[in-house]
Amino acid sequence: MFPVWLAATLAAALLVVAPDVARAQRHPPSPELKKPPEPPAKLPKLGADRSRGLDFLFGALKAAPDDASAKHVEARIWALWAQTSSDTTALLMARSKAALDAGNSEVALKLLDSVVRLRPDYLEGWNRRATLYYLQNDYDRSLHDIEQVLVREPRHFGALAGLGMIMQELGDDKRALDAFRKALAINPHLDKVPELVKTLTEKVEGRDI
Repeated sequence: MFPVWLAATLAAALLVVAPDVARAQRHPPSPELKKPPEPPAKLPKLGADRSRGLDFLFGALKAAPDDASAKHVEARIWALWAQTSSDTTALLMARSKAALDAGNSEVALKLLDSVVRLRPDYLEGWNRRATLYYLQNDYDRSLHDIEQVLVREPRHFGALAGLGMIMQELGDDKRALDAFRKALAINPHLDKVPELVKTLTEKVEGRDI
């Protein structure tokens, strides 16, 4: 698990970034990666020992020998993040997904507002709402929710990748590269992110001579 000081540093960095968003120039979405990583449609069922299970799975994710093995481990991590002991929260999350799948983003957003209000410690409520805000190009609110995710789970590679995408679209390639590198250090098998890191490294730091 990341040390506490790193989580605090990342949270502080996000707080510095957020006020700049309204003033930053908007860029068209990156063609390489249009949406942050999301959980697979079907998630495995897992036991209740969440913290120890996550530590083990993150170790397995970094050690995965190939993409297929990594995707299996990644699905189990998403399943743990999605777990909730609250039937109400589970119902609200299911209804928000159904609303979004039906193209009703406003209803989905209201349902997610209820989730984060009722269960502010539930990670996936913040992450799902951050993704929805991102899709609406509401980067201020998306960054706020990403901050809430990363304060609770600094290893959340989906939130880090989403942060990188927002920074890239706002023209801040340096912060985008930093976020993508953090995401890739946690999950080396993220789709498209290695290519983004390579492209941004050449852009920000220049080619090796």
